[in-house]
Amino acid sequence: MKRILLRSGKSPYDVVGVEEALHRDVIATNSGNLIFSDAAHKILETPGTEVVSNGMPSDVSAAGRINEEYDAFVIPLANAFRPSFESSLKRMTRLISRLKIPVVVLGVGAQTGVGYNADRLKRIEPTVREFCAAVLEHSASIGVRGEFTEQYLRDMGFKDVETIGCPSLFMYGDRLQVDKKTLELTPDSRIAINGSHSAVRAQGLDRIITRTHERYPHLRFVGQNLSDARQLHWRDLSDPNAAVTAMPTHPDHPMFREDKVRVYVDPITWIDDLRSFDFSFGSRIHGNIAALLAGTPATVLCGDSRTLELCRYFEIPHQRLDRAVKDLDSSDPAKLYAEADFGGLVGGHRERFERFTGFLDRNGLQNTFTHGDGGAAFDERMRALTFPEGVRPWNDADVASLTARFGWLHSRIDALSADNARLQKELARAGTRAKAVAAQAPQAASVYRRARRAVGRPIRRALGTGQ
Repeated sequence: MKRILLRSGKSPYDVVGVEEALHRDVIATNSGNLIFSDAAHKILETPGTEVVSNGMPSDVSAAGRINEEYDAFVIPLANAFRPSFESSLKRMTRLISRLKIPVVVLGVGAQTGVGYNADRLKRIEPTVREFCAAVLEHSASIGVRGEFTEQYLRDMGFKDVETIGCPSLFMYGDRLQVDKKTLELTPDSRIAINGSHSAVRAQGLDRIITRTHERYPHLRFVGQNLSDARQLHWRDLSDPNAAVTAMPTHPDHPMFREDKVRVYVDPITWIDDLRSFDFSFGSRIHGNIAALLAGTPATVLCGDSRTLELCRYFEIPHQRLDRAVKDLDSSDPAKLYAEADFGGLVGGHRERFERFTGFLDRNGLQNTFTHGDGGAAFDERMRALTFPEGVRPWNDADVASLTARFGWLHSRIDALSADNARLQKELARAGTRAKAVAAQAPQAASVYRRARRAVGRPIRRALGTGQ
């Protein structure tokens, strides 16, 4: 049995309650991460391969154990080439440099503006170079998201770079079907909208959200950040993101009060819920990919290179966010829906899938669609599990909601009390040992001084005579 270590927040099979998921941050700050890591897990799981989640850490001290226990380390990444991710990239590089097994990167991307100007990435270029060099010591090539990242790395001198997109859209192999369920959208249509705090705070997405909320009563906002989920479930405003009150996940927002917001901690429930919607749009690439996987039409409002290059590669309907904000009529869901053409996305999917599996082959990785059951066992196992529903706004004070939350808090208090008692015992033992050492210190020092005098005199005499 071949064993693959996969960089992911959790295994797709791990059912984690909402409170525990938020406490442990199994989504690694953004639930979009689980869309592509779950897809990678499914794709790589063949009858002869076991896939194990690493839980996200890049612990250099674990290199020896990884070399002994695994046959490959697979790293699905998103916009990893950005200044705010530099420290994480350095940790990964240190770990990879100590590994002796193949290391394969799936779909890494560089992040800059929609103009593809790489100047803002100059500062992290040495870190990116070291990372790519380390990876290429362990693999045939690096898989990148799109055109911009490929050119970015080639300009640095790296030739073994392949554009493969993102594993997320290959969750169902070479099959991808997206159909418009209705001729046009009306105020009665069910619409999902998504977006980041930065898009709301600095790029004007709040104007689009407000306008759409006014016109479409059945609108739902789908957040992705850990802070979004904590605001919904706990009304926790301790994160700096809480300053963005125009975000629908904020308790002061009308969509929060109307129960029109969700955050998902499992892709399976996310995708399932989006099957009942007529359309999805917004600035989140994986929020809209979740819709496409559900067969629901979607349009991406691109605010940076990471979303733009992926939309161009997969031929996902898209529009630049800055232009959509300037002309709000152009970003009305009915207009976006009418203009969306999914011919390229669906028609070119098989060719892109074959390019992706070819990349896996060249890097010594099998896939379930070519070498297994097409993911049937994975799907069957997932359907047998019961995952928590999407996190929703805490607007009620009923006994059930209070009991669940207070019950979890009580369990945390018990766990912390047990940890505290254990630490106090360890501290007491350490104190006893310290006293014993201190009591012996004068005697030890006396012995040391006598030995030093006894040995030092002959040495000094020898040095003095030149011997």
